[in-house]
Amino acid sequence: MSAEVGGRPPAGVRTTGSQGSGATRLVLVRHGEAACNVAGIVGGRRGCTGLTQLGVRQAEALRDRLLRTEELAATEAVYASVLARARQTAAVIAPGIGGGSLAVAEECDLCELHPGEGDGLTWAAFSERFGEPDWDADPTTPLAPGGESWDGFVDRAAAALGTLAQRHRGGRVVAVCHAGVIESSLIAFVPVSPRRRLKLRTAHVSLTEWEHDDDQGWRLLRYNDAAHLGAAGL
Repeated sequence: MSAEVGGRPPAGVRTTGSQGSGATRLVLVRHGEAACNVAGIVGGRRGCTGLTQLGVRQAEALRDRLLRTEELAATEAVYASVLARARQTAAVIAPGIGGGSLAVAEECDLCELHPGEGDGLTWAAFSERFGEPDWDADPTTPLAPGGESWDGFVDRAAAALGTLAQRHRGGRVVAVCHAGVIESSLIAFVPVSPRRRLKLRTAHVSLTEWEHDDDQGWRLLRYNDAAHLGAAGL
């Protein structure tokens, strides 16, 4: 017997939404393990030197999964932040996206929080020179001179993702980015108030997927999908 025989709950009380026509899919991929993170270096454009050997293997595990499952075969565009760890991850996984024929476009607005004058310092030297801002107390404080505040970063990252969704309306797009960008998407797209940092543990090379349409806005389809790491023993 069909589950629809007795009708459906009214829209105002449903706990699951329906897929809107012409919905856009936005898949966010965190980069693999970064050399700057392991070394304790502030990893802006100066400080980021790409992936560790483990980070490369993590990206290869995701690539192999995508080639096997073809879950992102229908993708129409691939983007990456301009930081080396994201660009390198995107290059490794690109064969598993959109049939392997898509060029990776770079977008600075997909970068992790801009560190300003702290870029390239060790975190110990950073703290000695600039102190340690408390974003839970005041998220409007810049990280360092010339750098972003937490609130400014969230607004910038969310706007960049919204731009990609509008640019590729009705399609699927992949963005290789950073844990902070993924957290920003959750803060900005899930209507929770007040807007607080979530301090998530987003796994390297994990997949987070959003759906967007003009009628229903943003809906989270999956977060932190990193099953390929366990399958590869990583």
